[in-house]
Amino acid sequence: MGAHRRPRQRATGGGRARTAATITLAGAATATGLGGGTGHADPQPTAAQVRAKVDKLYQEAEVATEKYNGAKEKADAAEQRLEDLRDEAARKEDRLNSAREALGSVAAAQYRSGGLDPALQLALSSDPDRYLDGAAFAERAGSRQQAEVGRVRKELREIGQLRGAARVEVSSLKSRRAELKRHRETVTGKLESARRLLSRLTAEERADVGDRAARSAPGPRESLSASAQAPNSRAAAAVAYAHRKLGSPYVWGATGPNAFDCSGLIQAAYRAAGISLPRTTYAQIDAGRRVPRSELLPGDLVFFYSGISHVGIYVGNGRMIHAPNPSAPVRVAPVDEMPFAGATRVV
Repeated sequence: MGAHRRPRQRATGGGRARTAATITLAGAATATGLGGGTGHADPQPTAAQVRAKVDKLYQEAEVATEKYNGAKEKADAAEQRLEDLRDEAARKEDRLNSAREALGSVAAAQYRSGGLDPALQLALSSDPDRYLDGAAFAERAGSRQQAEVGRVRKELREIGQLRGAARVEVSSLKSRRAELKRHRETVTGKLESARRLLSRLTAEERADVGDRAARSAPGPRESLSASAQAPNSRAAAAVAYAHRKLGSPYVWGATGPNAFDCSGLIQAAYRAAGISLPRTTYAQIDAGRRVPRSELLPGDLVFFYSGISHVGIYVGNGRMIHAPNPSAPVRVAPVDEMPFAGATRVV
């Protein structure tokens, strides 16, 4: 019995030890679990991390904005072509109706004449000379009838072609509008994500987003100097326009006069100088002669990022005026604050 009790005592002791260990581990696990809400939660991002994420979202939104601008330009062109086709078809239908009326008049005249054999009409006529004059007119009317029939056929054929072209444009327009909707949703989604991130920051931290380089607005003398250094009067006029728009809000898809996105500001500036530029950054970069960064002059367009998704107008002293993003208005900024992609001299 004793021999049997010793193992049981050891077992009891071991059970107590295991129980104590279990309680200790459970307590530790409980303690860990109680602190798990903070111990294992993702740490709150720092203000710098939020700024970096917001900047990335703004850049992605700008890429989508330029795609939206390009799609809108094409949709507007398709809509104009469709309107032109409809106008032309309406004009041709008016001419068709006129031709049909003329053709109907000839047919009615023939019906009223009774369609008698010309020889019998001559025999029965009380005035043969007058009849012969009438017969000559009828012959001419027959030729006119043939011409009217040909004209009707031509108008019908051309109207059919116009309607076919209009159907193609309607299909293109539907596709462009669907593309616009996709890009619009992308832009608004990115901007909303940025807004939510910014809401985590203090007012002072939010004001610092996108403003880590000095961007003081130039005074009147500096503005005049930048315009004077421009290579020609049109470039000077574009620079002067950009200076007048400092402080205007950034609104994606806007081309002025009171709000702009980046390419919209550039288009408006050169429009004020009498020059028509394309709507998008990736088209604007090909709207003039490429110039190296070392030869920049006021009025040159400066482009950024590998996808050519941002643009500003150079104003001298290594600075540009641009519409940055929804967190900042049109402002002066260093050219080197973003990855430089190229420059173009429009005039």
